[in-house]
Amino acid sequence: MKKGGIFLNRVFMALVFLFLYAPIFVLIVFSFNDSKSRTVWNGFTLRWYVELLQDRQIMNALSTTLLVSLLATVIATAAGTMAAVGFFNMKKRWRSPLLAINSIPMTNADIVTGVSLCLLFVAFFGGWETFARWLNGAQSLFHLPARLHMGFGTLLIAHVTFNIPYVLLNVMPKLRQMDKNLIDAAQDLGCTWMQAFWKVVLPEIKPGIVSGALIAFTMSVDDFIISYFTAGSGASTLAMVVYGMTKLRISPKINAISSLLFITVLTLLVIVNVREARQEKQIAQRRL
Repeated sequence: MKKGGIFLNRVFMALVFLFLYAPIFVLIVFSFNDSKSRTVWNGFTLRWYVELLQDRQIMNALSTTLLVSLLATVIATAAGTMAAVGFFNMKKRWRSPLLAINSIPMTNADIVTGVSLCLLFVAFFGGWETFARWLNGAQSLFHLPARLHMGFGTLLIAHVTFNIPYVLLNVMPKLRQMDKNLIDAAQDLGCTWMQAFWKVVLPEIKPGIVSGALIAFTMSVDDFIISYFTAGSGASTLAMVVYGMTKLRISPKINAISSLLFITVLTLLVIVNVREARQEKQIAQRRL
């Protein structure tokens, strides 16, 4: 390619990045503005970050978000890793359609997933109420609560549900890259299947597990739509609180929250990409 073409491509790429990130850059700059104005710069301040940390509603929502994200990441990572190992040991005629089904939650619209999970929880709660009343009337040893409501539990289940496919998608390539003879060799040397998994398989697929966990955590922190439909009135994530704040008036604290969220997600994505680049480099070096 000629130098002129390369220069034009780089200019076009710069314009695309400017178009995508200029609004975020403006938001970050005005999060340090010593004024509630969104157009006039009145000087540098950390006032909005201080007020942000002193806002009890936001801090409660932040703790809920982090707790849900961490728990969902741990559960989804464990479940996704086990599912990946199960898929890997399946015959191809069964594995291919199941992997295609696994990709549906990632390509499906979030609002469809959120509404579907909401309807599922409502239907389950209705059935549970009928069952609990029947069981409470049939015996007196213990009492089951007849009514269940959406809250932290349903929010956690929803996050685990949409995180598992991302973990599975990151672990499967590592399983394909692994030498299948390693497991047979470990078992020939006296290891049980579980010992072979912990000592041979797990170290080989560990990079994929870590990458899947980081992506799962990022998706949980970043989610709004699915959380909105499954949290009910019993729990609120940070994204839901920010959405509620924008309905009243746009406070400069929203700029501070958004800046912190963007930096957090960006940091996690950089870590994931750096890990993947290092893994590809190590694989290339091994082949050489």
